[in-house]
Amino acid sequence: MINLKNIILLHVLPFLMLATSYSYSNKTEGRDSLPQPIDYESLSIGGELETRVNKNMDRLEEEKYQPQNVFLTEEESGNWPGDTEGRTILGLVLDARAAHREPKYLERIIDLIPQKLNEKGYMGLIYEGKMNEQQLSGNGWILRGLCEYYEWKKDEKVLPIISSIANNLFVEGKSLYSSYSIDPKQRITDVGAESGTIQNEENNWMLSSDIGCVFIGMDGLIHAYKLVGTPQMKEVIDEMINIFLKMDLIVIKAQTHASLTACRGLIRYAEITGENKYIEEVEQRWKIYKADGMTENHENYNWFGRYDTWTEPCAIVDSYLLAVQLWQHTGNPEYRDDAELIYYNGICHTQRYNGGFGCDNCPGNAIKNVCLKVSADEAHWCCTMRGGEGVSKASQYSYFVNKDTIIIPFYHKSSILLPDTGKTFSLKQETSYPFNNRVSITITESDGIEKCLKFAIPKRTSDFVLSFNEEVIDMKPDRGLISLVRKFKKDDRIELEFKQKISVSSTISKVNTNEDQRHIYYGPLMLGSENGDIVKLDEEDEIIPVEGTTFSIKNKNITLTPIYHLMDAKVWDKNSYRKQIIF
Repeated sequence: MINLKNIILLHVLPFLMLATSYSYSNKTEGRDSLPQPIDYESLSIGGELETRVNKNMDRLEEEKYQPQNVFLTEEESGNWPGDTEGRTILGLVLDARAAHREPKYLERIIDLIPQKLNEKGYMGLIYEGKMNEQQLSGNGWILRGLCEYYEWKKDEKVLPIISSIANNLFVEGKSLYSSYSIDPKQRITDVGAESGTIQNEENNWMLSSDIGCVFIGMDGLIHAYKLVGTPQMKEVIDEMINIFLKMDLIVIKAQTHASLTACRGLIRYAEITGENKYIEEVEQRWKIYKADGMTENHENYNWFGRYDTWTEPCAIVDSYLLAVQLWQHTGNPEYRDDAELIYYNGICHTQRYNGGFGCDNCPGNAIKNVCLKVSADEAHWCCTMRGGEGVSKASQYSYFVNKDTIIIPFYHKSSILLPDTGKTFSLKQETSYPFNNRVSITITESDGIEKCLKFAIPKRTSDFVLSFNEEVIDMKPDRGLISLVRKFKKDDRIELEFKQKISVSSTISKVNTNEDQRHIYYGPLMLGSENGDIVKLDEEDEIIPVEGTTFSIKNKNITLTPIYHLMDAKVWDKNSYRKQIIF
């Protein structure tokens, strides 16, 4: 029997030899000025995020995702080779890093991969002279998972597999990318289920109902390029990016998940190449997404222009990551605010009681429903795994570091320990934000190092007060942040106090809602009603605090509570659960 590991090495050895001069370490110019997410190893997360990460990891260690079950045949995968396997690896790696847990079955899954590859060293069937965009997407997830695994474990044995998939599937198809169909007349639209299917063949391309999913593969290829890049790989990436930028997302009714993943790939590529033009391209598409792809509770329509479909946590996670990355690269506080709304009202609503993630409906005119409901109890084939990336990255995004500056853009119970040229600096954060209006930070270790701590001022707050060792500090907000510079000592205390506003906002989609409809928020928490009857609020109605995050409408039998929940079992049943969010 031929050893598949030898086949992989035979196919990729020339590419690995070329990769040296294209290694990512030679392309980091400009990154030093950007704040970077804190290393997982320096962070311990607590509170509701800790619960979410651990519960998702528990789910990913259940029988369905164990080595004997996670590798699927072509038929079992629904013609998505590598998709389940790659997303599972990705979720396990990131959950494990955020939770500081060693996964029970991850190493065995990694060890089995060479046996599951075809004779050319990638997942799925071999198509001569044509490409299957779902196959590229699925192998893109294998690349993402293996790249994240390598960046964690530095396990050299996965590099040949990464190179094999990148070069023998993606690079070998170089002559076909220019003919990938972005012409709406060649796509079959208004079709597709919660898992996409191949619909037609055009220009030697097998095209999916998840329109644009080839660009999910592009993101995986860009991640591979970061680790084992070659000139040939860059040529393919440039060609794929060129096609994506030409695609009219709305006219072609592109899948929002694929489009957002492509945009995350562009940001990754900008970080590798130093070409900030890609950040500007992403900003343009983010505006399109917010106007035409985001649902009324900051989830997503599965396709642009198809308001009667469902949401997908894979895309919600993409949108959250993208918003944070745009804030990181531009400093624009609007992106930070977008991310916070997506996290509390989108990601947190779709995580189910078993730790997995499911799909919701899309309230609005298209479905003649102003209530948020469950569409799929759990999307165990994709979203449960991607949800792991969402909650794990939300943990990591609690802190960003740039030399002697630590930025806290999102408030979560946590602690960090930073080594600094032989010295140490650590702090502990206590908070229940956004369920209370206070953040307490204690310096737990410091050798008198001067640090700049920056704190976000959330959009829907007022009366913000910063105190240091009980002394109120004058604040000069800059782009949504306030700064405190000190030579901190052990036991120094910082307190942030503020009020969260009740705000009435216009709806998100101007196409799928009416001008007189609105949303209600308490801080970043969208409020909804489970009263049973559909209610209409008048402009003169007064919203009155009851207790905690519960409110009522004066002189009306209406109770308002957050749509946020911490894996409430009732948000599972599509027949019994509903919450009005459009008033």
